[in-house]
Amino acid sequence: MKQTAIHLDDLPRIVNIGVGVHGVAHLHDTFRLPDLWQLHLYGYTAKLTLGDTVHPIRPGHVSLIPPDTQAHYHYRGRSEHLYAHLRLAPTGAPRTVAVMQDAAAETPMLSDLLRRALVASRGAPSEATAAVWTVLWRVVNLAGLDHTGRPHAAVAAAMAHIETHLADPLAVPDIARAGGVSPNHLTRLFRTETGDTVVAYIRRRRLERARHLLRASTLPIPAVAAAVGISDLQAFNKACRSGLGSGPRAYRSGAPGQADAPR
Repeated sequence: MKQTAIHLDDLPRIVNIGVGVHGVAHLHDTFRLPDLWQLHLYGYTAKLTLGDTVHPIRPGHVSLIPPDTQAHYHYRGRSEHLYAHLRLAPTGAPRTVAVMQDAAAETPMLSDLLRRALVASRGAPSEATAAVWTVLWRVVNLAGLDHTGRPHAAVAAAMAHIETHLADPLAVPDIARAGGVSPNHLTRLFRTETGDTVVAYIRRRRLERARHLLRASTLPIPAVAAAVGISDLQAFNKACRSGLGSGPRAYRSGAPGQADAPR
């Protein structure tokens, strides 16, 4: 099995999430979860066999294994990965995704989101769901980052830095430093790769995360604003009206077009 079809129009239901440690007592494991998707982000070298297909595993690889699929792992020793077991409703248009991909520069962002989801699952399940939903969308869109293989390394590193620090103040010089290029060069690369300026990309990613948190979590509006790096509520309200079509409270209630008064 090389590809599968996944539905992401509805929120996932997290059944289990954690850090898996394998390859200690024995070097082979076989799993089959009848009604659960398996999402794994790997930190080791191994092999995964799905049907007649053998998938090499390397640090930074991510897999999406559909329900009722026998997965046979071949370890080389102690092997640690982040995982989530999920139920997904079969609604909306299916999206084709490779069962195994190299997350490359996206790895730190995916790892950060999964670790946040793991912590949140103990007391804020809606926040955990939002984080895992974001991970699933990013994994499905990994192939969309390809042009001749991967985005320019500086752009990929800059994107990973932005995702990891979306709640923090973000300045183009700092992002360029993370990408190992000058601010002007990053600006040119970003425009070529994404069609956006760096600032426009940050704005879009903040609104996308705000959209997830408003609809998929019960976080208070000020906490959502802080989580996307817009701690000023007036500015957050304005950004939501501009980007989402309504203020944050109206958007959360599902009543688009109703602007909130700043508080």
